[in-house]
Amino acid sequence: MARPTIKAEQLSEKQSEYMQLIAEIMEIRKRGEKPLAFVRTYGCQQNVADSEKIKGMLSAAGFDFTESPDDADFILFNTCAVREHAEDRVFGNVGALKNLKRRHPQILIALCGCMMEQEHVANRIYNSFPFVGLVFGTHSLHHFPELLYRSLVDGKRVFERGNDDKKIYEGFPVRRDGSFKGWLPIMYGCNNFCTYCIVPYVRGRERSREKDVILAEARRMIEGGFKDITLLGQNVNSYGKTLETPVSFAELIREIDAIDGDYWLRFMTSHPKDCSHELIDAIAGSRHISKHLHLPFQSGSDRILKAMNRHYDRKKYFKQTLSLIREVEFTSLFTFIFSPRKGTPAAAYDDPVSAEEKGKWFQELLDVQEEIAAKRCSAMVGQTERVLIEGVKEKTGELNARTSGNIIVELEGDASLVGTFQNAEITKARNWILKGKLI
Repeated sequence: MARPTIKAEQLSEKQSEYMQLIAEIMEIRKRGEKPLAFVRTYGCQQNVADSEKIKGMLSAAGFDFTESPDDADFILFNTCAVREHAEDRVFGNVGALKNLKRRHPQILIALCGCMMEQEHVANRIYNSFPFVGLVFGTHSLHHFPELLYRSLVDGKRVFERGNDDKKIYEGFPVRRDGSFKGWLPIMYGCNNFCTYCIVPYVRGRERSREKDVILAEARRMIEGGFKDITLLGQNVNSYGKTLETPVSFAELIREIDAIDGDYWLRFMTSHPKDCSHELIDAIAGSRHISKHLHLPFQSGSDRILKAMNRHYDRKKYFKQTLSLIREVEFTSLFTFIFSPRKGTPAAAYDDPVSAEEKGKWFQELLDVQEEIAAKRCSAMVGQTERVLIEGVKEKTGELNARTSGNIIVELEGDASLVGTFQNAEITKARNWILKGKLI
């Protein structure tokens, strides 16, 4: 069988020209000393990484940034389609901008991301939110400057979605949100088509970035002082299958791990069916890969896993869901009640379980996990852990830190330590977090 290959293309010089033209236009349209953009991101880390590219392009077009939509000349919501709750928040928050647009007609309001790749959502935006001037999907990110320019110059609404050319584009300017924790996308899209999941329909099929490009970006981040780097993909375990010269995910992380520096390397999200012995060996033999594995299991029931199209069974992930949790003793769980997504096979399935019963099952999972987390945290009291100081708690002034195993530790200390590795003795355990002191 022929292997489909994905060729990378550079962001075109034409898009750079549009950035310059936008800068000239915004010098006239701005309300303050500088044109300001407000960017709000919903959903996963991949959306955050996309927003960092958008901010990079906006910065190159002369924009500065604000945390208040009231002060902005350009407002953008980068949306998530994975759960209904996220979609409802977007519609509610967009609706709240109507009065702002009425007061300041020159403000441009835009929506992008996964929700916008769904036809019924784009139609609703078009018909119910006439003050939204620009809408584009995940496959149009590489010519965002052109779309923004058209919207500013023509004064007409611009809607673009569904134009997946199955390519990867490099050369984006990136404005990262953090200075010591950062996201590094290694692939896009998904080929798994789990029956409940909208991702393959809004993100497209799997496309892997070239290994050398990823290594170069990793080096820049490490040399730039990043201490906690997370590799991103809808299924990082299947990285490299679309490359002209295939590379396994294990090979990639071994080569990144070989880069000198003081940093932790994480990755998400993984699929159990692609978790190989080679990958586990690569993690075990690494210098920088964190001792934390994000590996969704979705259910402990073979029947449900088959209905989900997950391609593994309980022999690989033990028994039913509650007993699985007790046996594996996960550090933490991210649990959600099923949210039907229009366009997926599961949206057409009968749902015989009442909301009350779902809530009861949900609480049982949380209770079991809380018991496990409390036991795990208690066992760490008295140990010394290397932690990364991530921030300062507003109310108490304590430092927030995180272990390599992704457990939060609260410490007394100076704010100047944020962004550094420190050693901490664990002095107290709560159900989900640890207390410690610097040593």
